[in-house]
Amino acid sequence: MSALKGSAGAESERPAPRRPSPARGPGDRIFRVQLTAAGVVVLAIMAAVGLFLLLRAGQALRTRGVWGFLSTAEWQPDVHRFGIAAVLTGTLLIAAVAVTISVPLALGTALFISDIAPRRLRRTLVSMVDLMAAVPSVVYGLWGLFFLQQHVIGLSRWLSDWFGWIPFLHVDGTQPGEPLASQSVYTASTFVAGIVVALMVAPIQCSVMREVFAQAPAGEREGAYALGATRWGMIRAVVLPYGMGGIIGGTMLGLGRALGETIAVYLIISPVFTIQPHILQTGANSVSSLIALHYGDASTFGMSALMAAGLALFLLTLAVNFTASSIVARSRSGAQSEA
Repeated sequence: MSALKGSAGAESERPAPRRPSPARGPGDRIFRVQLTAAGVVVLAIMAAVGLFLLLRAGQALRTRGVWGFLSTAEWQPDVHRFGIAAVLTGTLLIAAVAVTISVPLALGTALFISDIAPRRLRRTLVSMVDLMAAVPSVVYGLWGLFFLQQHVIGLSRWLSDWFGWIPFLHVDGTQPGEPLASQSVYTASTFVAGIVVALMVAPIQCSVMREVFAQAPAGEREGAYALGATRWGMIRAVVLPYGMGGIIGGTMLGLGRALGETIAVYLIISPVFTIQPHILQTGANSVSSLIALHYGDASTFGMSALMAAGLALFLLTLAVNFTASSIVARSRSGAQSEA
């Protein structure tokens, strides 16, 4: 008994085990300081851009008021009748069309490259997707204006004839099945601009999704196959749930790019300053195209109004990117397999 008590007392007197902590040398501390400084610089630049836009837009916002600026569709700053209701609606519609088309395209391409394509073909496909992302936007705009638009008119007419009862697919001044309907009512539309922007943002979305899908745990993949799953069953049970954060993050990143696209949209659309909800009908607008169109001949007050429009677009894009970051941070993407 005394021996047992002595051994118990000796165990109680032993110090608690210490957790090993990684040693941080001078190189680690320098690297940490550099990362912190880089983050602070990025935030400072963003704050400086926002402050610059706010100061330059102050005159227009004080004259028109925030609510008046957001609810007015006209753009006549020299007579103090201006607002971004029409261009903001057009911006959101073009971005919505682009994301609707680009997300399935990017998702399918990313899954094919990461899980279906042969290994020899993957590197070629990755290079092609990255090359699409490097093409200048003006090239996409010219391609959409002189090539794509004339081939999309038939699709726009078909959608209008068969689905014109849906409000945003209706085209004013046309009748279903009318053979002599003018094709000009389908040109320079939100739909055409959205397709072009979709092809511009799809490579970015595909790259984000592909990187996340490639990191899906091998143990869980093999476990799904061991339980008798097919390749599609493994993708549905393992890859897609694991990469959901990447899918959402890539989608939101593409949405942020689509909201701010300027040159391609500017070349394609026919600017109108009325709220235009019909995506197949000629006439559209966007905030970035508005700035590009009126920047050269704007007066001092008109420049302040353009800065206010830029501030609205800056805040909208910032909100989209922060939302994407928060969603990705809460997702399972990047977790390690427990198998």
